[in-house]
Amino acid sequence: MIHKTAIIDPKAKINSDVKIGPYCVIGPNVEIGKNSIIQSHVSILGYTKIGENNNIYPFASIGNDPQDLKFKGEQTKLEIGDNNKIREYVTINKGTDGGGGLTKIGNNCLFMVSSHVAHDCLVEDNVILANNVPLGGHAHIEQNVIIGGNSAVQQFTRIGKFAMIGGMCGVVRDVIPYGIAHGNRSILQGLNLIGLRRRNIPNKEILTLSEAYKEIFKNENLTENLKNLDTNLKENDLVKDVVEFLEKDKKRPICTPFSK
Repeated sequence: MIHKTAIIDPKAKINSDVKIGPYCVIGPNVEIGKNSIIQSHVSILGYTKIGENNNIYPFASIGNDPQDLKFKGEQTKLEIGDNNKIREYVTINKGTDGGGGLTKIGNNCLFMVSSHVAHDCLVEDNVILANNVPLGGHAHIEQNVIIGGNSAVQQFTRIGKFAMIGGMCGVVRDVIPYGIAHGNRSILQGLNLIGLRRRNIPNKEILTLSEAYKEIFKNENLTENLKNLDTNLKENDLVKDVVEFLEKDKKRPICTPFSK
């Protein structure tokens, strides 16, 4: 069902099952998959592809130009997966040529009121951004991350899978998988033990990860600590995730218990 006041370009590819409410505006290069609901006053523009079973709430702005002074109108894209909830006043911008040309959202995410996903971000599956959380450009948020209300993520920052960020936190350094960080400027506080248990990870695995965490962050010399990490600990899958994350981009600053 499409409301009579919605303005939809005839070139847009809208599945017949999609519901579009009053006063929505949908551009010519938009694709929307089946069973999605676009409520009222939603703007969807640009080369934007939206999957199935998404629910987009009033006054969201999807696929509009990035907030980047270098952007000169080049043809870039936004892709959104399936089963996402995008609440009121959320803004999700398309990519830029300089950042790869694509902003990408996975599946089963929740973007609460007034959260923002900037250009060239990659947000994986099952991510929750609470109210008023902005992601700077090029941020990479891995699966099952939760970011608390009024926190802000600096551009190019990585947050590893199953990490949790407390509310009102400025995330200016990369946060390891399974980590928990909070503070005025993000400080690593330990492991997201509650999240690990909710995932039904065996206690033995969690204890091994905890032991490795203590060794990796026993002092500020992460390079040396990783080099000397016990081989048996490195065989644990959770520990592998952390080690690979730390070694993947050695130019990025890492959020540690010693961060200032």
